[in-house]
Amino acid sequence: MKAERVLPGVWHIQGDMDVCMTLIEGENRALLVDAGYGLSDLAAFVRTLTQKPLTVILTHGHHDHALGARCFDETYLFADDLPDFATFTGPGQRAKVAQQAQAKGVAVPADYLTAPIPVPKPLEEGELDLGGLTAQVIHCPGHTPGSAVVYVPQLQLLLTADDWNPCTWLFFPAALPAEAYRENVRALLQLPFTHVLCSHRTALYERAVFEDFLNGLTDDCLRNARKVDMGWPIDTREASPAEGQIFVFDWNKTKLEEKA
Repeated sequence: MKAERVLPGVWHIQGDMDVCMTLIEGENRALLVDAGYGLSDLAAFVRTLTQKPLTVILTHGHHDHALGARCFDETYLFADDLPDFATFTGPGQRAKVAQQAQAKGVAVPADYLTAPIPVPKPLEEGELDLGGLTAQVIHCPGHTPGSAVVYVPQLQLLLTADDWNPCTWLFFPAALPAEAYRENVRALLQLPFTHVLCSHRTALYERAVFEDFLNGLTDDCLRNARKVDMGWPIDTREASPAEGQIFVFDWNKTKLEEKA
């Protein structure tokens, strides 16, 4: 586990299985956005970066963002994602993660399969005053029904979690249809952000990269998407909205007039 200070008061933390979390530290409080796989003691690592009172939010309930909740007494999650949280932090998914970690040579804690994970408290939209920095929590359904993004106005920074990565996935059972996702995520462009952090890259992206993705995610782009096998029993398609970016989605959830 390692951390890079990407902006004043902002640490982007790369976990043991490469998923990223973000720590935002104000003058009075700190906010941790996501908790990773929980293979290392994230709480102890965060304390090497800040000693301030800490709030932990989960942007959604998938295992690579939520299993690390085992390291904290209290986390917050939008209620729409509680069903996913229960599934993706359950024993079956934990066993899969343990196998994947061992295959990559990542140590797995002895209690990883059995340690209790507190059910997150309800997350609500609004502003968290950290002291000199404000974290605006926004409900943005897309990757999952309860997906959250975070905007820090003082830094003009948007944290998109899995609602946007250069490789964005919308093929999970609870994911929204591509058109609904596009409408919800495009609304984020109303915010005057200049930079973006996402969950599966260490880079600090410029706004233009995010805009290129959304501008390229047209109906024609979706219609021309190629079939791919992601291991789910659905008609999964992969579109290329912008150079170096892909969008993987469930074709059968779309309502496009012409289906390829």
